[in-house]
Amino acid sequence: MSSKWNWREQREKKAFLALQDGTILRGHSVGAPRDALGEVVFNTGMSGYQEILSDPSYSGQFVTMTYPEIGNTGMNSEDMESRQLFANGFILHAINTPSNWRAEESLSDRLVREGIPAIAGLDTRALTTRLRTEGTQKAFLSVSGKVGEQEAVAQARGWCGLDGQDYASRVSCKEAYRWDEAGTRTASWGIAETLPVADLRIVAYDFGIKWNILRGLRLTGMDVMVVPATTPAADVLAMKPDGVFLSNGPADPAAVTYAIDAARGLLGKVPLMGICLGHQILGLACGGKTYRLKFGHHGCNHPVKNLLTGAVEITSQNHNFAVDPSTLDMGALEITHLNLNDQTVEGLRHRREPMFCVQYHPEAAPGPHDPYYLFAQFRELIREA
Repeated sequence: MSSKWNWREQREKKAFLALQDGTILRGHSVGAPRDALGEVVFNTGMSGYQEILSDPSYSGQFVTMTYPEIGNTGMNSEDMESRQLFANGFILHAINTPSNWRAEESLSDRLVREGIPAIAGLDTRALTTRLRTEGTQKAFLSVSGKVGEQEAVAQARGWCGLDGQDYASRVSCKEAYRWDEAGTRTASWGIAETLPVADLRIVAYDFGIKWNILRGLRLTGMDVMVVPATTPAADVLAMKPDGVFLSNGPADPAAVTYAIDAARGLLGKVPLMGICLGHQILGLACGGKTYRLKFGHHGCNHPVKNLLTGAVEITSQNHNFAVDPSTLDMGALEITHLNLNDQTVEGLRHRREPMFCVQYHPEAAPGPHDPYYLFAQFRELIREA
């Protein structure tokens, strides 16, 4: 277990992060004693590190927390967003021992147990400034002491990165399953609550789905069957669902060609809702293209304007790619939401078919719940269809 009192290890700073541009940032290991490659991103959330680490959308990435003190609430079984931790590595300024009544183990102990390397003791805000200026960086995280600085930089530069890579099939479930048949995993994290009658049957594609998304669907009266990322459209239609949901997920949407084909096969035949990667897949299925953002959107305070209502929503986001509006057929699609930080597309709906999608996470674990209405909107779309 790592502690803030391990002064010798902190002074020596044997661990380091090597960026592809040759930058070396030194610190001390607070996770698994295993070196790793990853793409460095920064998350501006002040809390929610457990949900972030267990979000499959972070697969392939080193997450830098801009908030300086991390670990106070420890780790617990209730706040997991998937079956395991998925981030390739974790980058912190300072890690703290837990002091919260819900903590079951420390952050460091959980990182070690799941084999996730982590580094603390470096200037995360300086790293964030570099990423904002230079863009997302491929990197090598050295904590074992077996790899030198020059070799680490060379490995970072030689790594394939996430462009053109299909990570959805890596993080997806292997077999279809029905979400929370007993109702115990949805009812407010163990607090007694009566769930609504599940009168709609939904098939949800697991490209890296978060459990709180599934909770949100169930709390809106939907009985959800989760299927693997590579499930063909014909198999989904054979289940005769009332609607189909396309989930969040990691890496490059253009590389998930089987999902784009499936979305084309479903469009117009069943009501569709997509978020994050699912939003990008639907954009691609409708003939659009995607592009890489300079440093992505990662955090729980991103302002998004709903163009249909004029309201501004504070949203939770995690993505490195966006839909290019110049490639969209505006005769078939309508842009419904815009990011107020950089004007990127945050929402689409089809003008003729029952389909809409958003780039952000409406259930927001962690984050605000401004966009939670979108689950009810999906229900209404199904009723109208």
